[in-house]
Amino acid sequence: MPSARNWVTWSFALAVATTAGAPSAALACDICAVYTATEQSESRPGPRFGVATQYTHFGTLQNGSEEVPNPFGQRLDSVITQVVLGWQLVPRLGVQLNLPFIYRDFRRIENGRGTDGTVGGFGDMSLLANALAYSAPVGEQGLFRLNLLGGLKLPTGKFDVTNEQGEVAERSLQPGTGTTDLILTAYFREALPQFDSSWFVQAGTQLPLNSRDQYKPGNQFGFDAGYRYDATDKLGLMLQANFRWKGRDSGAQAEPEDSGGRSITLSPGISYAFTPNVQVYGYVQLPLYQYVNGVQLTADWSAVAGISAQF
Repeated sequence: MPSARNWVTWSFALAVATTAGAPSAALACDICAVYTATEQSESRPGPRFGVATQYTHFGTLQNGSEEVPNPFGQRLDSVITQVVLGWQLVPRLGVQLNLPFIYRDFRRIENGRGTDGTVGGFGDMSLLANALAYSAPVGEQGLFRLNLLGGLKLPTGKFDVTNEQGEVAERSLQPGTGTTDLILTAYFREALPQFDSSWFVQAGTQLPLNSRDQYKPGNQFGFDAGYRYDATDKLGLMLQANFRWKGRDSGAQAEPEDSGGRSITLSPGISYAFTPNVQVYGYVQLPLYQYVNGVQLTADWSAVAGISAQF
């Protein structure tokens, strides 16, 4: 029976929380990236700020797509809080820094019994640039935009954190991976003012460029599609679907047979604008389909809440 290190961790640092023209807060999170659809100025130069927290409960043990018995009650509760500091340099180009803090509370199998533990610390930060590649009017007052996001996830997070017993936790439980990853995302959004709504699609990938201390996380790919309806001038209602694929981890410190997989989630959400420049949002993520390689813990549900601001 595998330990709690074996779960689907879609650590996608697409994170575009405050740069112009892109999703307002896509988090590095345990199920998938979330597009928050907060509607702020997409071209005004100046600083941007965002903070969001995602809680995910992993409590179902699966082999492939089938649930299997979990007699020891293995589980993982993950909390990821990410701060995003951005600056819109010019109307078509922005940069940002993403700083995550990760806390994980788990029960795993050790010496034939269930053992509880915790691991926490700052994760790997990301440096990203977001460029408006194309924009054009559509119909009466409509507008569509294509943005490209690119950058690096840097090995700033610890990957040798110990648990309460003084033992170094497994690499897949660690706040950081120890690797430098390339992040690339393309994002398309069309505003439909005549219907008080907008829709979007985005596709992205995260590719580790190296290994560290006999561990290399698997490549990741994601695709999202969603719709937003502006119920009032301040209140927005959102619905999106998220697909994630993750390859197997590799190296002597990895468990290739019990890592990687794919998932589809449905994410309803809501946003509220206190002012045109300060908005809060929340999402619930519900898995529709999950497939894992080998035997892994999978997510039962997830929730995201955050705030974004521009100055």
